[in-house]
Amino acid sequence: MSTGTTIADLDRPARDRPGRAVTEEYRPLLGWAVTDALTVTWRNLVGQLRQPQILVFAAIQPIMFTLLFRYVFGGAISVPGVDYVDYLMAGVFVQTVVFGGIATAVGLTEDLASGVVDRFRSLPMARSAVLTGRVLADVARNLLSITLMVAVGLAVGFRPDSVGGLLAAVGLLLLLGIAFSWYYALVGLVVGNAEAAQAAGFLVIFPLTFASSAFVPTGSMPDWLQAFADNQPITAAIDAIRALVLGQPLGEVVPVALAWIAAITVVMAALAITRYRRAR
Repeated sequence: MSTGTTIADLDRPARDRPGRAVTEEYRPLLGWAVTDALTVTWRNLVGQLRQPQILVFAAIQPIMFTLLFRYVFGGAISVPGVDYVDYLMAGVFVQTVVFGGIATAVGLTEDLASGVVDRFRSLPMARSAVLTGRVLADVARNLLSITLMVAVGLAVGFRPDSVGGLLAAVGLLLLLGIAFSWYYALVGLVVGNAEAAQAAGFLVIFPLTFASSAFVPTGSMPDWLQAFADNQPITAAIDAIRALVLGQPLGEVVPVALAWIAAITVVMAALAITRYRRAR
């Protein structure tokens, strides 16, 4: 795609785009799906860049949580064997990725309401491109958000054990972001408007994030809450990322986290694709 392509060009029927004549017949199926997914991804990224206030406000929330727990609550929380700021950052990384996925639900509902999705359906393009384009745009945004939060963490005293461990943790965070992007895509398709998508998305994500090992060890929780916190996907992801960045024994934490991510991705992608195919 040329750098001069605009959102209006992308929303236009493919046969009408300047300098591009596309027919279904000569395009290999896989190449067709990949090309269309990347086109929709670029469209979504351009749309986000044209609304920088959304990116700015999305970044402010995790920075505020970092400063709040680092300098206000952190002094009252004791974690044996590790500085609290090092314990804290794994939770902030996961919270940033999981909460940031709400943009998928909101963007999808806006496209549904404006008729863009209906226009995509009428074009000679892969039907999977609408959803996969959203998920891939989330990957790019998550990479930017994680980079920012690593920089903020280093500024407040966070010290990863090794560069290799930190990069492995970033890879795991991106996979987690993909899994929850499919969840948010399903939410957007089901509820149908931006306000409801935000509320419905947080309804599940909020208790999962805070009833976890993100900010305090689960051992300090009541028994019934600890049982829930120790056996849910957010805690599994946080514990795996914490082990990677702090050089702790990996044991079963990484395989357990990957199993949760794979299960969420498969289930949520299947439900979202089914819902999208049935949507009218």
